[in-house]
Amino acid sequence: MWSHKYISRIDFRVLFVLIGLMTISLLTIASYSTDGSPDALDGSFFTPLVKRQIEGFLLGFGVFLFFAGFDYNKLREWTWLLYALMILSLIGLFFTDPIQRVQRWYKIPLLGISFQPSEYAKLIVVITLSWFLERRRMQASSWSTAFFGLIIVGIPFILILKQPDLGTALVLFPITLVMFYFGDLNSWVVRMLVTAGSVALFFIALIFLGVISHEDIRPYATKVLKDYQFDRLDPNTHHQKAAITAISIGGLTGKGWRKSEYTGSGWLPASYTDSVFPAFGEEFGFIGLLFLMVLFYALLYFSFQVTATASDHFGRLLSAGVTVYLAMHILVNVGMMCGLLPITGVPLVLVSYGGSSILSTMIALGILQSIYSRRFMF
Repeated sequence: MWSHKYISRIDFRVLFVLIGLMTISLLTIASYSTDGSPDALDGSFFTPLVKRQIEGFLLGFGVFLFFAGFDYNKLREWTWLLYALMILSLIGLFFTDPIQRVQRWYKIPLLGISFQPSEYAKLIVVITLSWFLERRRMQASSWSTAFFGLIIVGIPFILILKQPDLGTALVLFPITLVMFYFGDLNSWVVRMLVTAGSVALFFIALIFLGVISHEDIRPYATKVLKDYQFDRLDPNTHHQKAAITAISIGGLTGKGWRKSEYTGSGWLPASYTDSVFPAFGEEFGFIGLLFLMVLFYALLYFSFQVTATASDHFGRLLSAGVTVYLAMHILVNVGMMCGLLPITGVPLVLVSYGGSSILSTMIALGILQSIYSRRFMF
């Protein structure tokens, strides 16, 4: 089930990318740790939030190495158990006290941490769909395969949407689309999903480009969306403008580490969580953001290589789903902060502050390396 010999067969290039992303994360968190604590005010790098992020990274490397040495084929045996636990954990949130007016986290008092099931739900959906589509490989083009595949995704999608967490729920859509494509599902189903996604993106683009007035469509849109959800489609919110302003102020080379005036003064909301991209951009400029995007490109390139070299259908589906899971977090977060997409609270993988996001991402990357290290097994 687990063997240390496979650790020596992983793609070690990924480790340099991970260290680079984690370093950027710590630099940004250290710069904007303005929680009023003595460590945050005396210029120390190791602020309380930095220490917690380092703990998350260390734990993340632990689960990364565990899943890299773990035989991913064994995930087939645990699929429905993981899926059932995911559904129960998502339902259980509605019986907990809201945190910041939403029901997304479990508080663990003894450890002083919060647990966000939706971050792990996306990965479990990938595992479940991979198992299901492999079992239905001979009936992939049947309508029943598409129907049950949509049910597998639809249940957690609705539960996450009701928390409410629109951003996390919507990440499931492209994951499903790509996995249906790699699973050779009925072409009509794939085309319908592509059409639905394209229409939605086109409609959002028209709003953000000013072709369609945000307020003119409010009476119609709020029949489907809640007011606060519709307000996120407004390209002129303070958060949208603040993110673009921070990036613009950074210019080519940035203001320098801990020399930010705009973000450092608190004008940019969630500077070390959802808005970490523009916060980093103000200090390190276009060159810094370009370097960050090169790291993300390398991470996705190495991940797609796993899909290309996977030795079996299950591994190919699993790696494709995980890669799209990573790609969508990057594209959506960067798109939000550049004013191209509505702000929905999707974290930037391995850069945004947050333990649940780190652990789920490192588990996903560990599974990818498990597939990669076994690529020559037949």
